Order: sequence, then structure tokens, then C-alpha cells
Amino acid sequence: EKGSKVALVTGSIKGLGLVMAKNLAARGVVPVLTYYDWLDQLDEMHREMREVSSQYMAVPADLTKDEDVKALVRNIREAYGRLDILINNIERGGWPIVHGPYSQEQWNLELDTTVRAKWLLFNHCLEMLRADDGGSVVNVTSIAGEVGRSGPAAMVFNDCYSLANRGVRALTQQWAREAAPLVRVNELCLGFFETRHGPGTRGWPLLGEKGQKAILDHTLVGTVGTLDQAARAASFLALDADYCTGAVLRVDGGYCLGGEEVTEMPAGVVTPGESTLGGGKSIR
Repeated sequence: EKGSKVALVTGSIKGLGLVMAKNLAARGVVPVLTYYDWLDQLDEMHREMREVSSQYMAVPADLTKDEDVKALVRNIREAYGRLDILINNIERGGWPIVHGPYSQEQWNLELDTTVRAKWLLFNHCLEMLRADDGGSVVNVTSIAGEVGRSGPAAMVFNDCYSLANRGVRALTQQWAREAAPLVRVNELCLGFFETRHGPGTRGWPLLGEKGQKAILDHTLVGTVGTLDQAARAASFLALDADYCTGAVLRVDGGYCLGGEEVTEMPAGVVTPGESTLGGGKSIR
């Protein structure tokens, strides 16, 4: 519809990206979806989008290539003449339990996809995002950038993936400065979710019951998140958090705070009336 906001949602052929696009469409936003891998999911992507809205566009693009990103932005400009939201959901990671140590090729691909592609998208989209009343950017990242390859997550987050996500944190802050005041740039930092570091991924069964339980025990709410929960958080940052920029919304069920037992408060040994300040009588 004329006047509707337009959102570019990357990595949206399936999983989280697709659910984020559907969530925005349900709120009256026209989503532009990109896809590159997982082409066997393309028909299902279109079917699910049509159930929500007929107003969307799907564009094939290798977002690690400058010319593909330029062409994508040109297509959006020609089709809609505007861009209000960039959901920067493009990334590639490899679970240690699946891939083992990275080869040089995997290392380069991780940095190209998780960091450089986001950088290309931001820079090529910024002019349109600044138009009219301004827009917003949501960088989707992982708690891997905070916890590294440690604890129960050591089998899930590779060292380069942790490095890449920590790097995006720096970009979020820098872009918030550069794009102000017309464009807000915030970060959605995700923990363990279905189809993203959790059930529905190739690596989750390889963890076994013990590894899965260790992750859930480390998560304060005791469960992995749903894609709808992540998508609603992305929509909040994109549409509703109009006084937030350079901020990080961590949605991880408390994983980053978990893992340490909180004991009951002890009774203590101080008796009633006893001075607790090193002796002596209190002055009245």
C-alpha cells in the first residue's frame, strides 16, 4: 500500500528471518526478503508470506558481494521509492561440534558474511534510510560475542563466530553515531533459540541429552526461545523503540547470567544489639 513502511529483512528464506518478515508484514510493513542458500525452501517461503500479506518482494542476492547489494538497493528504490527499516540478519557460523576447527576458507567466509555483509548493507542502505522521517537498523547478533567459546556454549560458538559478533557490537555503536539523528541503529543479541543455536539445527542432536541439559540449566528461564519471541523483539527495536539508538537488547532467557547457584540467605552470626561496626557503643 502507498505510504506503508518498507523493511529489508536479510537471511529470510527460512527460520528467524522469515518469521521476522512475517511479523513485520502483520504490522503493515512491506518486507523485502533476500535469499541465497537453502533454495529448496523457496516455495515454502512464498507460501508462508502469502498467508500473511500479498505485499512483499523476494530478491536473490549474495550479500557478501558489493555489486549484489547495490543491485538489491536499486531494486528496492525502483519498486517502492523508500526504505524505512533494515533488519541486518545476515550471518554464517559453524558449530565446533559439527565443523571442528575452522579452515582458512571457513574463517574468511564467517567474517565476510557476519561482519562485512552487514557493513555493505548498512552503507548502501543509509541514504534511503535517512530520507523522509528517517528509519532504523536492527543488527541481529549472538551472545557468542559476549560469552565466547566457554561453558556449555563451547560446543556451539566457534572462536571466529564469537569474534565476528563482538565486532558487530562495535559497528552498532559506530553506526548509531554516524546515522544520527535521522536513523536509529540498535542490536538484537540473541541466545539459544529454536533453529538458531537450538532445536531444529544440525548441531543440537550432536550435543546429546547431557549437552542440551547443560545449556538449559545455564539459562535462567530453563528453555530455548521461540522464533516469535525473537521476531517480536526485532519489531520492537525497528518500530517502537523510538528513543533507543546504539542500544543492545539481549534476549537470551538469562543465559549470560546463569550457571551460578544462588544460595539461600544465611541467618548470620550477629546477635541483637551487637555493634557491627568494629565494637564500641552506639552514640545516641
